[in-house]
Amino acid sequence: MAAMPRATFYFDLGSPYAYLAAERLPLVLGEPVTWQPISLGGLFKSNGRSSWALRDPALRAQGIAEVERRARAYGLPALRWPHPWPSNYLFAMRLATFAFQVERGEAFTLQAFRAAFVQGHDLGEPERALEVAAQAGLDSRAARAASEHPLIKQTLREATDAAHARSVIGVPTLAVGARLFWGEDRLADAAAALRQDAAG
Repeated sequence: MAAMPRATFYFDLGSPYAYLAAERLPLVLGEPVTWQPISLGGLFKSNGRSSWALRDPALRAQGIAEVERRARAYGLPALRWPHPWPSNYLFAMRLATFAFQVERGEAFTLQAFRAAFVQGHDLGEPERALEVAAQAGLDSRAARAASEHPLIKQTLREATDAAHARSVIGVPTLAVGARLFWGEDRLADAAAALRQDAAG
């Protein structure tokens, strides 16, 4: 019997740190994880925060340099930043929500992250996001229709509200039981918590 996921990975496709985390999850955690798409914009609105990429230009430049440094350290491809970045990822996140409902979620998410941060495509453009969906094995017409379906919109909204209620303040966040590990650099801590739980 397959192991049941004991950790939840909260992500938004607009986050380069979430991209780094997604690429490393299998290696660092070594067991099944529940991938949970949420709207970072909605989460920021609930928390009264905003993205570091929209603040002081010097802070933005430092953040970009740090993401690029980590990608090199992990042996990942050089980053190509979408223009503009960040943009509006709501449509793409609705596609991600749909993809998980039809069991193509992880495939779409990884394809989308790589399209954004390795190939430099703006997933804020619906047609580009739909191209990625097709590449991940989704039917483009079904994906487009789903992105406008009230149930998909509600599912993403409820997932975001639930993350906020759980005290998630940003992405990537790994939840292990009641413990939250915010930041791509906390994956090892989340893995240690999983090992601790397994040891009982």
